Amino acid sequence: MRRTAGIALCIALCFAALFASSALAADQFVLRIGMVVSDKDPMFEGSMALKKAVEEKSGGRLKIEVYPSSQLGGTDDLQEQAKMGANVAVITDAGRMASLVKEVGILGAPYIADNYEQARKIATSDLAKDWSTKLEAFGYKILAFNWFQGTRHFLTNKPIKTPADLKGLRIRTPGSPVWRETVAAMGGTPTDLPWSEVYPGLQQKVIDGCEAQYPAVVGAHLEEVVKYVTKTGHFQLLTCMVVGKKFFDSLPADLQKMLEEESVKAGDYASKLTLDGIPKYEETMKKAGVNVVEIDTTPFKQATEAVYEKLGYKDLREQVRKILAK
Repeated sequence: MRRTAGIALCIALCFAALFASSALAADQFVLRIGMVVSDKDPMFEGSMALKKAVEEKSGGRLKIEVYPSSQLGGTDDLQEQAKMGANVAVITDAGRMASLVKEVGILGAPYIADNYEQARKIATSDLAKDWSTKLEAFGYKILAFNWFQGTRHFLTNKPIKTPADLKGLRIRTPGSPVWRETVAAMGGTPTDLPWSEVYPGLQQKVIDGCEAQYPAVVGAHLEEVVKYVTKTGHFQLLTCMVVGKKFFDSLPADLQKMLEEESVKAGDYASKLTLDGIPKYEETMKKAGVNVVEIDTTPFKQATEAVYEKLGYKDLREQVRKILAK
């Protein structure tokens, strides 16, 4: 009799433990952050800082996993996963988001900002917040738009001093309209290619060059396959941390608020790492034998004026100029 009672008690305790485990699991969430850059990139470091802050402050209710070097797929793949409701976040650019909400593309337009401070001012303005709200209708939730990846320059195996020097060169682009139009306006032939294929593409002469920011260049070891970095500074690459609206809405309100707040803080942290590391990245390339060339960017700025007309950004550009003038 006692044995029977003991077995019954054991079974009851097992069910209780199982129920408790299920209840705990139901209150736990996992977010996987994917990116194409390496684990040496400030975007990875910023994501790790986000992971630490969120896991500590949520008491483990929201766990974050970080996957660099395209381990979860390319940026476009990750965006599609997020849109479909997967528990993934992706660091993506304004150009890609512009295919859904056209106005967002102005953040990635050539020479729209002269430096990080100006780019951040635009990205945190009420105008940009309105764009973020519009993106929700397409299944995306922007957590923060202040993740600065750096100023983008041209990388080639021939010297570039004017737009005419880019004529006929196949220049890699991520594929968004603003990138294609900018490269074309400067004289190059835009060639869409995933970031993971840029190194072999340069090595095998599938492309003649690319344009990128220092952290990504060094992270991908492109200093091994290019001879020149021409400091055109045509893009201030301010990117966003984005998740799917379905996943975001599945989180309790307190975790939603926490994730947004900590994403902004982590973005500022990653941006500072980017800015602080620029001299080091440049020195790494020089030591590898790359010629880092300062040029007069005026001809490039003049050449890209046509991009604003072609993409219908002239009026929006004036709004942005007013924001920067405040």
